Amino acid sequence: MDELMQILENLRPDVDFENETALITNGVLDSFDIVALVGELNDEFDIEIKPNNLIPENFNSAKAMWAMIEELQDE
Repeated sequence: MDELMQILENLRPDVDFENETALITNGVLDSFDIVALVGELNDEFDIEIKPNNLIPENFNSAKAMWAMIEELQDE
């Protein structure tokens, strides 16, 4: 989870990722952020985030992203 938080903080240092739970729903992250984030996560965690994973529920919070990463690593 620490690696994820580092990636998020590097991407958007202005966002409180520890407490924000509506990153997509509230428009905190835009499509450019998501594209950059997906590339970073794929490389860092050796996973493949597919289009069907690109739903707000998977990206609304750091906790949700971590759950998705763990699930993809188990595949």
